[in-house]
Amino acid sequence: KPFNGEPPSQVLVQNHITPEELFFVRNHLPVPEVDPDEYELEITGVGLETKIFSLEDLKKMPRYTVTSTVMCAGNRRSEMSQIKPVKGLSWGHAAIGNAEWTGVKLSDLLKKLGVNESSKALHVQFEGLDTDVTNKPYGASIPLSKALDPRGDVLLAYEMNGKPLPRDHGFPVRAVVPGIVGARNVKWLSKIILSEEESDSHWQRNDYKGFSPSVDWDTVDFSKSPAIQELPVISAICVPLNESTVCVDEDEDKIPVKGYAWSGGGRAIIRVDLTCDGGATWHTAKLNVGNERKPGEHVWSWTLWEAELPLPKDADEVVISVKAVDSSYNTQPESFENIWNLRGVLNNAYHRVKVKISKN
Repeated sequence: KPFNGEPPSQVLVQNHITPEELFFVRNHLPVPEVDPDEYELEITGVGLETKIFSLEDLKKMPRYTVTSTVMCAGNRRSEMSQIKPVKGLSWGHAAIGNAEWTGVKLSDLLKKLGVNESSKALHVQFEGLDTDVTNKPYGASIPLSKALDPRGDVLLAYEMNGKPLPRDHGFPVRAVVPGIVGARNVKWLSKIILSEEESDSHWQRNDYKGFSPSVDWDTVDFSKSPAIQELPVISAICVPLNESTVCVDEDEDKIPVKGYAWSGGGRAIIRVDLTCDGGATWHTAKLNVGNERKPGEHVWSWTLWEAELPLPKDADEVVISVKAVDSSYNTQPESFENIWNLRGVLNNAYHRVKVKISKN
């Protein structure tokens, strides 16, 4: 089976830019070994003459660096599965990372090939070099409108944090689609297809979709739900850890809390609220690097936050809850019961940690 993993959450939020070794890994199929000198990217489809680009061809084009968060649709799935079992990897809350990606803008490349908004194509399909036992590749697609928008910042990336992509993260070239679910950020990119249809890949048509809590595996119809693209607003507490003990001085009435918040679609985080008394009172966290933007500018990066959270008097145990608010004033639902789905995706209910308070 391919390797999948996430870092300890308390380490994750030590850096605004996630180091390569701390970036979560999600691989659906065996990781291919690619010779960069022999690498080829094929671009074909509606209204296009097929073109082949080498890695060197891509590197000769204008390069851009975009700071963008990538998150798995199943991040925090382990919490949803406590309500009722779901299908998928049992992620904690660290299946997310923020990196500086460098490469060619897909909008530039498509423009160079004569593609514009009048194209009959509606979708851009991506195929990877990773294949299953029948030799069918991992695939996904995004709307052509996203790919053509120069402010959408879709990259054919060949660097991560200033170095060649690590093998687990798509070497030598991957798609980076800011603001969009990680499943569409196809790694080991081998083919781009302009089409009137979405990718026919299993992961586009029969996975990574949301459903009503009442839908089960006997009644589910994947054709009735759209594929996830932009993700909803989410936040998580990374310090302190759940079920941990926090030591405070006898005269101290606050505890330090740290975490992250992010919203898809380029929406900035404008506020993070915390409570440790069940919502009777709320405390607003300090937002650190990540939410700065100019008017009309997208924010693809997460926001790290911190707070000194006031404790209820004489509390020896508290449950800390967090919710974030984005620039469209979207906020998180209070509970997982109302958003449960059989695939365990879109897990953005309040994040909660229970901690014991020990007085020095």
